[in-house]
Amino acid sequence: MDLREYILITPCKNEEDSLPKHIESVINQTIKPVLWVIVDDGSTDKTPRILKEVTGVYPWIKTLGLSEIPRDLGIHVAQVYRTGFQYTIDFCKNNNIIFNYIGVVDADIILDLNYFESLIAEFEKNSQIGICSGHIGNMVNGKVIWSSFKEDMPSGGARLWRKKCFEDTDGYILTCSPDSVSNVKAKLKGWSTKQFNHIKAVSTRPYASAEGQWIGYKKLGLNNYFIGYTPIHILLKGTKLMYSTNGYYKPGAGLAYIIGYFSGYVKKAPRLDDKEVIKYYKTRGKNILCSTLKLHRKTK
Repeated sequence: MDLREYILITPCKNEEDSLPKHIESVINQTIKPVLWVIVDDGSTDKTPRILKEVTGVYPWIKTLGLSEIPRDLGIHVAQVYRTGFQYTIDFCKNNNIIFNYIGVVDADIILDLNYFESLIAEFEKNSQIGICSGHIGNMVNGKVIWSSFKEDMPSGGARLWRKKCFEDTDGYILTCSPDSVSNVKAKLKGWSTKQFNHIKAVSTRPYASAEGQWIGYKKLGLNNYFIGYTPIHILLKGTKLMYSTNGYYKPGAGLAYIIGYFSGYVKKAPRLDDKEVIKYYKTRGKNILCSTLKLHRKTK
């Protein structure tokens, strides 16, 4: 048995432009998944035709079609992922398919051809790693712009879970910002979470731009309210976005992010029903404030 075996889930909706290169980057991986399930979330373009063609050639690729539902970057996307996870895991059980890692990759991402082999090598080096990803760049006006690198924050767009960590953290949680919540729950269970700068993948569109960056960042701000981010964290992060000069964000992304957060905050909207995760972000917010104040004193 190859201990490097993994399963892969990809949600997609109207991705006819990005799917061909995305599929090519997966089928040419140096270590291929034992099962890859692509969840079609009610596409109305040529996506179903592309998926039918590829599953006719590669028996380890399956598709799962969902009814057409309006796009929603909150709970609905988590539900699509969760449906894909459940279908894939059940399929493995029913067909005696063994796997040790569980991966997700978004349909607009093109992977280095050794992407998953490299991630698995990092798991094998360190048994404490529960979740990891490579460094994800975004194509903006024909140029790849690399996101800020945070070593302990795996990207949600192309990641792997160790199977035991996935099970320890209750699988893929039906919530806003499920990847962030998953990272926190892994840390709280004693697992290490890693992003590796030397392992690369590129998204063919700017970050949070599926519905336009203004809408995308408002939803991101509201989602961050839901999972427990503090106001100081949001204000600092939003201000940073406003003054970004690397071409990664369009003007107004930071303002949209702040507006989205406080649209939930002022209404005292419900938050994630997980006291440990809420406490984690509260503590993190305090630490960020303390670090900012210390830095300010040093620069005086």
